[in-house]
Amino acid sequence: MRVDLDHPADYTDRLRLKSGVALTLRFAGLDDAALLQDYFRALSPSSRYSRLMGAAPELPAGQLVRFLRLGEAGAYTVLATLGNDHGETAVAELRYVHHDDEHAVEFGVSVHDRWQGRGIGTALLANLDCRAAALGAGTLYGDTLRSNAAMIGLARKSGYQLEASIDWKQTRMRKPVAYVPQTIPCASWRMAALQSELSQTIGSRA
Repeated sequence: MRVDLDHPADYTDRLRLKSGVALTLRFAGLDDAALLQDYFRALSPSSRYSRLMGAAPELPAGQLVRFLRLGEAGAYTVLATLGNDHGETAVAELRYVHHDDEHAVEFGVSVHDRWQGRGIGTALLANLDCRAAALGAGTLYGDTLRSNAAMIGLARKSGYQLEASIDWKQTRMRKPVAYVPQTIPCASWRMAALQSELSQTIGSRA
């Protein structure tokens, strides 16, 4: 499946957490520089260090640019937002890269300190399962600091196995993608994957 970069809003998901909070998951684009940077600046120093794997007061300029370039080198940034009187607030972010040659999706994720422990991280990783399946990936993996107990706990809860990473300070989280297009539980991604399969079938018969 290929993501239609001209219509990113078609891939927006709206979830309701167990608490009743309505959460929107959408791709970040070039207009989201301030929203994304404000999010990273608002993280606690320890949360920001864990996400960036280094000390920084904000998302470095080069990374900010890359995070906002939708689909470049197979990479996508997803914002988890809540509506408010002024528009929206970012409460979490997910960055993933589709490595087509490896049939794998690599990811990194963070949740704002004030919103941790409310099921947002779990919801993001469950949504990532759908996205990876739609892309045809067979494996999900990501690296986190060995000291990042919250991320390691979330990964285990979400079905990831832990293994050694190339960097001794990090741990690799890995799990197989459990879905095929017909069984993807997220309706938007199931539909996108099935439509892509249909288009490919029609194209091969033409």
